[in-house]
Amino acid sequence: MIDVRGGRARFRTEDESGGIGTWHAFSFGEHYDPGNVRFGLLLAVNEEALAPGAGFVEHPHRHTEIVTWVVEGELEHRDGEGRTSRLGPGGLQRLSAGRGIRHAERNGGRTPLRFLQMWLHPDVLGGEPGYTVLPDPAPPGPGLRLLASGMADSDPAVRLRQRAASLSVGRPTAADCCVLPAAPFVYVHVVRGSVRIGGRRLGPGDAARLTDEAGVPAATDGPAEYLVWEMHGEPSYG
Repeated sequence: MIDVRGGRARFRTEDESGGIGTWHAFSFGEHYDPGNVRFGLLLAVNEEALAPGAGFVEHPHRHTEIVTWVVEGELEHRDGEGRTSRLGPGGLQRLSAGRGIRHAERNGGRTPLRFLQMWLHPDVLGGEPGYTVLPDPAPPGPGLRLLASGMADSDPAVRLRQRAASLSVGRPTAADCCVLPAAPFVYVHVVRGSVRIGGRRLGPGDAARLTDEAGVPAATDGPAEYLVWEMHGEPSYG
């Protein structure tokens, strides 16, 4: 099954006074839909838009893998472990919350910031918090490039604490076509450009949820950017 969700159908949270706008792919905060709580191992896919100087004050997380992809602008991260970082477009950040961590995020630049933040179920609850940041793990080019994975037979730029999930990116600079992973759950989010999946054209902010599909092509007519989650299970903890 291929379920296409348009970007305009996402839940919207806006804090005009704080310069923050968020589009939620799944139930989140005040937005609740019992039929749209998660997909596979994904708990959240939030697209954040922050004005210069705007941000999220220090807050806690536990038992979650948080993967962030910067679309434009400069993301500044600070956490309770004393780490600070700044990340620009095409940058990847992984925060393993483990037994608990506090962090803050803000627009550290002078132009609008936009990033995609994705929450994933970890394999095991607890453990030491962990943090990885990579400024340019996948420069533009043809095909899909692996970004992050917990799968034993993979060699990712970032190792996840979830053995049944991988994240890849497509950043073609011209017309391109590749086959999406064959997995019980595949989630595709279009960042820019357009991507044809299963005969449907997806634009920026649109997503496709594939369940038990194999051999499905993802084709572009020109430059594009899209993220692909491959998931071989649903939440379980041990």
